[in-house]
Amino acid sequence: MKKTRKKRLYFTQEHEDAIVEYCRTEDIRTKTVLYETLIGPAFDEMVKKIIYTYKFNTLPNIDSLEDECKFWLVTILYKFDPDKGHKAFSYFSVITKNWFIHKVKKNSKRLRAEVYLDDLRVVDQNLITKNTYVEDRANREFWKILNDAVNNWSNEDLKEQEQRLLSAIRVLLDNKDKIEIFNKKAIYLYIREISGLNSKQITAGLQKIRVKYRDLRRDWNEGKL
Repeated sequence: MKKTRKKRLYFTQEHEDAIVEYCRTEDIRTKTVLYETLIGPAFDEMVKKIIYTYKFNTLPNIDSLEDECKFWLVTILYKFDPDKGHKAFSYFSVITKNWFIHKVKKNSKRLRAEVYLDDLRVVDQNLITKNTYVEDRANREFWKILNDAVNNWSNEDLKEQEQRLLSAIRVLLDNKDKIEIFNKKAIYLYIREISGLNSKQITAGLQKIRVKYRDLRRDWNEGKL
């Protein structure tokens, strides 16, 4: 008699329990271990399954969107309330599916807006060459300006949490050449480990820093720096 092959589950009760413990503990090291060993891998597999089940893989730049979605799940992980009786798998599956549906709608609007652009493209991109010396020098100068700006921001009247967040960012900037994984999710985890802040504190602090960074980038692009 032929044995039926058991399907390996990627989101088990162990992963459910890990998410519950993650949301209830305030210990940063416990959270990090839980995420890296159980929650992160389960999220990675869940996002892939949802992408292929609902055919979201037809979206342009799906690899980037996949990473963006995983990072977003990290930022909202603390919002899960196990006391409401929801299963973590169902909760995060639904919001992941809805996240991609939003991206599909957004992409559809963009395609409609650009439907006539093909007839207007007169520049052959193959004729455009890059001056790598100028580009490399500009990148070095921008990194220096960004470092100086972050140091100046830390001299402002900031809350303790904001100071800790900026200190973590300075550490990353000082070691940017040594960082092997440089995507949003990894950076978020680095900041969390270095600063000791929880997800909510990091998200709130980064919103303020993004405003400062946008102003800095705008001034750079306009040649004011």
